[in-house]
Amino acid sequence: MGHQHLQGLWQAQLQQPQDGAAASAPPATATLRLGPHPELAQSVRGTVQRDGITAQVSGDVNEGDLTLEESNNGTNISATWTGRVVDGSCGKEIRGIWNNATPNPTQQSAPFVLRKQAAWQ
Repeated sequence: MGHQHLQGLWQAQLQQPQDGAAASAPPATATLRLGPHPELAQSVRGTVQRDGITAQVSGDVNEGDLTLEESNNGTNISATWTGRVVDGSCGKEIRGIWNNATPNPTQQSAPFVLRKQAAWQ
């Protein structure tokens, strides 16, 4: 899977913390829109929308390993997405861990599943 396969619309599900009342909460969802990175030929850049907030993301995939950096302000890394393309998914599903880079006692990390959405060509 190359960076070209990352381009497009992705739906993400992030597991909620498993303590107290949050244990029964449904997974949080996010939408990622990825396109070619204008400065790095083998990378992608785009946005992630979650809870009414839009952040910038950029990253790549190398031999099935995904790395995305998320930024709330366009300068500092606020979170990272690291995962692996699921075998047999034809590059349409990635599973991994979202890590919050800013101090947040309620959610430092969360498992995620990214699923590529169908789009008109």
